[in-house]
Amino acid sequence: MLAKRPQQSVIDEWQRYHQQQAKVCVHPALKHFYQTPLPDADMPLSEVPLMALDFETTGLDPKRNEIVSIGMVPFTLHSIRPSDGYYQVVKPTRALNEESIAFHRITHSQVDQAPPLEKVLDELVERLRGHMVVVHYRPIERPFLDYSCRRLWRERCLFPLIDTMAIEARWERQGWKQKLKQAFGVQPVSIRLSDSRERYGLPVYSSHHAKVDAMATAELFSAQVARHYSPTTPLGQLWD
Repeated sequence: MLAKRPQQSVIDEWQRYHQQQAKVCVHPALKHFYQTPLPDADMPLSEVPLMALDFETTGLDPKRNEIVSIGMVPFTLHSIRPSDGYYQVVKPTRALNEESIAFHRITHSQVDQAPPLEKVLDELVERLRGHMVVVHYRPIERPFLDYSCRRLWRERCLFPLIDTMAIEARWERQGWKQKLKQAFGVQPVSIRLSDSRERYGLPVYSSHHAKVDAMATAELFSAQVARHYSPTTPLGQLWD
């Protein structure tokens, strides 16, 4: 939605977008979502209500692939609350392929017993309301949720978020030292979730479980703030 531009312009555009959508949205869950003000861009990170979000999907294209599980964990820089989180397997409209089953370890029997996405979408949007969403790799969660709302509700669901992969890229792949290494043929370091966590001494978790990955993302973001930023850093500095 947003091209690369000065950060204040990004903040202003998101605020205008949410104000506009609050007036024109029809679906009750989305209207309530947009009517709830975004966290203030000047708010210190230590005071921001955060929600780590992870989707497991059958592929990377929201127009061709589908969500098969949802994981959410609310947190702040002071505490991560997995017991208040959310996990739900959802039934896609098409049968799972064997590659997806091997990757996510979600079986045919699990999805057969799961509700379709339209049964849980209201709760998903409600849980996100009022939080700054934190993900690892932004081309998944926001596009898949937006496309799902367009498909099921004929309305858009877009919001600013913080991307821990983008933060890691900023510190590990940019700058003159990194560019010099690349010039000499040194491969850039991995910024995948597990590899990024390892650089901060965080524990190893089993991957590709939506709630576990959401908790892992929350822990990574807290570690990134501790190393590279400050609890007093304004939220708007990291909006995406």
